[in-house]
Amino acid sequence: MTAIIQTIDTPDGAFTILADEEQRVLASGWTGEQDEILARLAVRNRPTAVREGATDAADAVSAYYGGDLGAIDEVRVAQFGTEMQLRGWAALRRIDAGAPLTYTGFAAALAQPSAVRAAASICARNAPALFVPCHRVLRTDGSLGGFAWGLDVKQSLLAREAAA
Repeated sequence: MTAIIQTIDTPDGAFTILADEEQRVLASGWTGEQDEILARLAVRNRPTAVREGATDAADAVSAYYGGDLGAIDEVRVAQFGTEMQLRGWAALRRIDAGAPLTYTGFAAALAQPSAVRAAASICARNAPALFVPCHRVLRTDGSLGGFAWGLDVKQSLLAREAAA
C-alpha cells in the first residue's frame, strides 16, 4: 500500500496526516516529523511506500480550527487492533466536543466499568489523533492525564471545544 502524507499548519503547530489510498486516515498528530507519524502504527500495519500529497482530511482539520468542530466527525479512518480496541476507538468518536469523559466514564461506556487501565491504553494506542478524539478523555479528578502530542495541545483542544 502506498500512503499519502501531508503536513499543515494549525494554531497548535504542525499537524501531519497519513492517509491510505482511499483517503482513510491511518495516523495523525501534531508534529512535522513524518517518522513520528509512521511510528504510531505497528510495523506490520505501515504502508510499503509513502508519498507527499494532499489529503481530504486536511480540509476537515482546517474547518475544525476554523470553528466547525464537527468537521472531523466525517473523516474516515482505518485502525488496526483487537476487538476491544476497535470498539473503544469507535466509542471515542461518539464523545461530543465540549463534553469530555473521564477514563472511568469511558470504561463504563465500553460496558467494562472495571477496565479503566484498558480504556486508558485504548486512548494511548490511538493513531489517528483528532479524528478519533482521545483528547476528550480525562482523569477521574478532571486533570488532563496523558496525551501523545503534549498536554499543551490537549488543553488547547479542550478549551477550543468548551468555548464552542
